[in-house]
Amino acid sequence: MKKLNFIAIVLLLVIGAAAQDSTAGKNLSKEEKKEAKRRKVADMMRQAEEGVLVYSKQSVLGIQLRTTGYGIFYELGKMKTNKKTNIFRIDIAETKSHKEEKLLGNNFFGNSFIYGKKNYFYPVTLGFGQQVMLGQKGNKNGVAVSMLYNGGISIGLLRPYYVAVNDPATGENRTIKYTDQDSALFLGPTITGGGGLGKGWSEMKVTPGVFAKYALRFDYGRFNESVNGLEIGASVEFYAKKIPIMLLQKTDKQFFLQCYLAVIFGKRK
Repeated sequence: MKKLNFIAIVLLLVIGAAAQDSTAGKNLSKEEKKEAKRRKVADMMRQAEEGVLVYSKQSVLGIQLRTTGYGIFYELGKMKTNKKTNIFRIDIAETKSHKEEKLLGNNFFGNSFIYGKKNYFYPVTLGFGQQVMLGQKGNKNGVAVSMLYNGGISIGLLRPYYVAVNDPATGENRTIKYTDQDSALFLGPTITGGGGLGKGWSEMKVTPGVFAKYALRFDYGRFNESVNGLEIGASVEFYAKKIPIMLLQKTDKQFFLQCYLAVIFGKRK
C-alpha cells in the first residue's frame, strides 16, 4: 500500500509540473511562434542564396511521352526535410499497342482508322511516395537532381473503338464497335474510316490494378519558387485481367512496363 501511495504522489507531481509547463508554453506561444517564423524565413533565404531548394509545399504538372503512348500528371509534394518530400501523384495516360497501324478508309472523305483495334486503354494511377534530393543546385544557375519513387492503385479504363462502315446488306453507312454480330463488318473491307473521338465515352469499363514508378528529376529552374525541368523514369502496372486492345493479335496482357520522358513545371511555397 505504501508503494502505491508513493507512486500516486509521484504521478500527481509529474502531472502538475507538466500542466505548469503547458500553461507557460501557452502564455509564450505567440512570441515563440513569431520568433520561430522569423528564424525559418531567415534560414530559407540563406539556403536559397546557397542554391538549396527549400519550401513547404510544391505543385508540379508534367507532360510525358511514354514508350507505350503519352500522358499527363499532377503531383502535390510536402517537404519533410531538406532531402525528403512526401508526394501524392495522379497520372492519366493512353497506352497503345505496338501493333497499331493507321490506314485510310475506302471512302475518299473518310478519316484514317486503326485496323483491328478493339479498345482505347487509359490507365489512371493514384500513388504515394517520396522525392529524395541527390544533389542541390549549388547556385541559382545550377541543376538540382532528385530521385522519385511512388506506388499505389491503377484504374484501367477501356473505351470501345468505333469504325465507320458501309453495310453491303442494307447499303447504309453505319458506325460500329466490335461485336460478335458485326465482326465481319468491323474487320471487313467496307470500312470507310474511323468512328470519331466522341464515341464510346459512356461505355467505358474499369479494370483495377496496381503500379510502381521510379524516376530521376532534373530541376534547372532559376528561382526556388518555380519548378522547371525534366523527368526520366519507368513504371510497371499489373491488372486483375488481360487488357484487350487489339483483335487478331496475341498482344493482350496484364503486365505493362514502360519508360517515359516528361517536361515538368510548377511552383513552390
